[in-house]
Amino acid sequence: MGAVGAGNAEHYRWGQGCDGWHLLAGDDLSVIEERMPPGTAEQRHRHARARQFFYVLEGEAVLELEGTPHRLRRGEGLHVPPGAAHQMRNDSGADARFLVVSAPKSHGDRVAAPAGAGA
Repeated sequence: MGAVGAGNAEHYRWGQGCDGWHLLAGDDLSVIEERMPPGTAEQRHRHARARQFFYVLEGEAVLELEGTPHRLRRGEGLHVPPGAAHQMRNDSGADARFLVVSAPKSHGDRVAAPAGAGA
């Protein structure tokens, strides 16, 4: 097993020009690096089982959690518990890069949440 990064990890595209790299893709633990261009956002959603931690590597992003926006800057993160409605967005003028750590994996555990939805 060797070192892994965006240069050699499995890549995928999502949303409007966003990128993701599967740094670790286990059933019990997932680590993804994502890049969001300015003005992009993911759809508001929740996970039934997965807990997540979002950690900003570069730039800044807004993580709305249960209707409350949290501005995260480089070196800051936020925990999203299972069942909590959330949405990551980039309101800034520069790319945002961040890690999403999920346990267990969040793929296949996602349910759409309407705007402003709480728990």
